Amino acid sequence: MSTQEQSAGLTEPASQTKRSMSRTQKILFFAIGWLIVLMPFLFWWSTWFGRPLTDQQLNEYLHEDKKPRHIQHALVQLGDRMGADHKTADAGVKKWYPELVRLASYPVEEVRNTDAWVMGLDPSDADFHQALLKMLQDSSPMVRGNAALSLVRFGDASGRPELVALLQPAHINAPADGNVADSDRPGTSVHQGGLLLKLAVGSSQVIEVRSPIPGRIRSLAQPGAKVGKGTEVGIVDPGDEQVWEALRALYLVGQVDDLAAIRPFERELPEISDHVRQQAVETEKAIQQRSKS
Repeated sequence: MSTQEQSAGLTEPASQTKRSMSRTQKILFFAIGWLIVLMPFLFWWSTWFGRPLTDQQLNEYLHEDKKPRHIQHALVQLGDRMGADHKTADAGVKKWYPELVRLASYPVEEVRNTDAWVMGLDPSDADFHQALLKMLQDSSPMVRGNAALSLVRFGDASGRPELVALLQPAHINAPADGNVADSDRPGTSVHQGGLLLKLAVGSSQVIEVRSPIPGRIRSLAQPGAKVGKGTEVGIVDPGDEQVWEALRALYLVGQVDDLAAIRPFERELPEISDHVRQQAVETEKAIQQRSKS
C-alpha cells in the first residue's frame, strides 16, 4: 500500500468520526423532535373544553377572570353534567347555579354566550329564566340569540324577535373614515370574531374589522376602496348551525309574521344545505298549522 493510500486509510475513520453526532447531540436532537410533537398536543389539551375537570378545578376555573377560556371550559363541563335532559343532571351541579347567574353579566362576550346556552339546559330554574330574560338586552347579537334559544326551553317566546334576527345577515359598517388596506374574499367562511378587513385610518393607524357572527362572507369592500364612517363595508350570511337552531326554535314559537324570514331557506340553492332547507319547510308547516287553530 502506498503512503497516499495509507494516509487515506488512516484519515477516513477520523473524517467519519467528525461527521457522527455525539451522545449529547443525539439526546438534544431527540428532545427537540419530541417537543415538536408534544407542544401541539399540550396546547390542544389545555384548550379542549371536553377535558374533564374535578370539582376543585371547576371552582378555580369559574373564578379565573384573567383566563376567560378557563371559565368557558368550566361552563361547558357544567353543561355536560347537567345533561341534555335536566332530569338526568348530576344533582351536585346545582351548587354552581349561582355562578351561572353571576356570569350572565360577565364582560367577555364569549363567556356570556356559553353561559346563555348552559342555563337553557335546566328550564326548571327560575333564576336562570330571569337571567336569560335580561340577556335579551345584551350588546352582543349572538348572546341575545343564544338567550332567546334557551328561553324557548322554558316555554317562553319573549326572544322571538332575536330568533328571527339569527336568520338575517350581518351588515358590517366602517368604524371610521379610511382606506381598505386588506380584506378577505367573498364566499369565504368566517367564525365569530374572525378578521374581515383592515382599515387604514390616517398615516399610521390600522383598525381591524371583525365579524359579529359565524357564517359566510357575501360581500366585502376590497383593498384600495375609500370608505366613510358608518358606511357598509360588508355583509356576512349566518352559518348553517345558527340558522338551523333558529328554525328549530321558531318551529315551536314562530308566528306568521316570521315566514318572510324563513322562506328564503326553503329554496334549492347551493349555499343552503339540505337539513336547513328541510327544517325551514317543517317550520313553516308548524307555523301555518298553529295559525289555523
